[in-house]
Amino acid sequence: MTKPLDGKLALVTGASKGIGSATAVALAAAGAHVILTGRDVRALEAVEDRIHEVGGSSTIAPVDLAESDGIARLASAIAGRWDKLDILVISAAYLPTLTPVTQIDGKQFSQAMTVNALATQALLANFDPLLKRADAGRVIGLTSSVGENPRAYWSAYGSTKAAFDNLLDAYSQEVEKISSVRVATIDPGATRTSMRAKAYPGEDPQTVKAPEEVANRLIELIVNDFPTRHRERIES
Repeated sequence: MTKPLDGKLALVTGASKGIGSATAVALAAAGAHVILTGRDVRALEAVEDRIHEVGGSSTIAPVDLAESDGIARLASAIAGRWDKLDILVISAAYLPTLTPVTQIDGKQFSQAMTVNALATQALLANFDPLLKRADAGRVIGLTSSVGENPRAYWSAYGSTKAAFDNLLDAYSQEVEKISSVRVATIDPGATRTSMRAKAYPGEDPQTVKAPEEVANRLIELIVNDFPTRHRERIES
């Protein structure tokens, strides 16, 4: 039976856990060959096992997005094996300690800016040629409401997500008239992830939706397609 994403190549950052891993499995189940990126090799191997269980295929490509040349090396390796990239899902993110603006830890803020913003620019820059070679290159970035609506104690994370949103939106405008690449920015809302547990340690995780619900919506968007600069929040 033909699957909707047969023949497509997808790259998922932050694929070792949470929404990233759920999305990687869902993409593979829909027929895409998925490149799994993350720092935890064992966790990526576990995701690959889940992909095999659903009859999918994947390639593990460990990378630390905070490394200065990590993304460039990843793009070079992928370009050496494939001639295009159909789907890029930017799921990886770093959450610094929630704190007042006046008490932000500089090291954590720098880490968040590197992973959430600088790495996003590097991903777009390095994979832009492969995305443009696809018949319909699609980029989906997972964001947060605090990037658009500042919230007390969330400024270190929120400011990096504001930069993330700006980069994706500007890139979308830049490629809209010269390529078939389209970009969507998705706020997953309250979701059962380790990042959520870190931010809300007293919350019962069973009261928020599972990552698979977000993944299913992302697959629906990719399969049915979306207008460029699409933005939505996935409510529970």
